[in-house]
Amino acid sequence: MFKKSLIAVMGIFMLFAAYACDGDKTTGEVIDDAVITSTVKTKLLADSGVSGFDIDVDTDKGVVELNGVVTTEAESRKAETIAEEVNGVVSVKNNLVVDSSANR
Repeated sequence: MFKKSLIAVMGIFMLFAAYACDGDKTTGEVIDDAVITSTVKTKLLADSGVSGFDIDVDTDKGVVELNGVVTTEAESRKAETIAEEVNGVVSVKNNLVVDSSANR
């Protein structure tokens, strides 16, 4: 549990730093997006049905974008559902590529 919390906190700080220079967002939007991204990523990592380490999560004004490679269509749908259920998410762009030969 500590490891997951640490990952989430680190993610928030990294995203805040990355977006701090982005002039088209308010500070509140930057923080909200960082919290959404960290929450989605933490939930993906906590779910045994999804390979959270293989999924990149980005958020822009509440729109979550999922990128990466998963092994099944079911895993792709599960990741999308997890993201959709996070508070503050406006919509989800699921760009996950299904590759059944991907090694885990």
